[in-house]
Amino acid sequence: MSITITPEIDDPDIVSSSVVGLTIELMAVGETEPHRHRKAQLLYVICGALTVEAAGGIWTVPPQCAIWLPAGVLHLARASGRIVMANLYIEPELAAFLGEDCGILFIRPLLREVILCFASDPALQIAGEGRRARLSDVLLDELRDAPLEPLRLPMPADRRLRRLAEALLADPSARLTIEEWGARIGASERTLSRLFQRETGMPFGRWRQQLHVGLALQRLAIGDAVTSIALDLGYESASTFITMFRRHTGASPARYFGEGRFGVSSPELRSSYLRG
Repeated sequence: MSITITPEIDDPDIVSSSVVGLTIELMAVGETEPHRHRKAQLLYVICGALTVEAAGGIWTVPPQCAIWLPAGVLHLARASGRIVMANLYIEPELAAFLGEDCGILFIRPLLREVILCFASDPALQIAGEGRRARLSDVLLDELRDAPLEPLRLPMPADRRLRRLAEALLADPSARLTIEEWGARIGASERTLSRLFQRETGMPFGRWRQQLHVGLALQRLAIGDAVTSIALDLGYESASTFITMFRRHTGASPARYFGEGRFGVSSPELRSSYLRG
């Protein structure tokens, strides 16, 4: 995996500024090594499809959204194709109001511009404390009002369930019933159902659908057609897939990244999502 970071900062955790910004570009397919930061991290996806594994779950981060990673959380990022991100590293006490849990944030226009200012303006890194402090205040005010989205896919810890989850991640189109999965991994249907509910907080069927939503968001982000995504995920028709997607997200795939949701018009993105 090729990684380009600007400006060139070896370790944002030791930079004295309370907010440090970087622009990161990932090329090709791959994943970073698991790592953690002393500072909290706001990872904003400008373009591309990104998945983050953290806090016992998998997080799908759509374009124009960000994931909040509290200080000290072990995480890794998976890329599929080219991704451009703006990363902010924030002293933990400044954003304590966001809590100790990871979460997906929808980024509104003013917040987006402040994030990009921190991440792409080299002059800001050496600007006077007054300017940085004022921008930091705006950043924190906007973060307080940023809407959260429950896009986390909890990963089970039980070794049998982990085998099932990893098999579905490798082949999400597999349509085996819970009885058939139980036979494969050596657990009865009753045991499998009980364990899945206990370890993920949801029934197996809902977990599989939530996995499909996350994978679909990755594909939509790189412009794949809805029909192609639906068939690749094992659905008999695009309409069946769209119904499931709308039930989980409140919007159809074609409208998910629309102006009403993000407060930003992106004709190029929207035209790619409407295909299919």
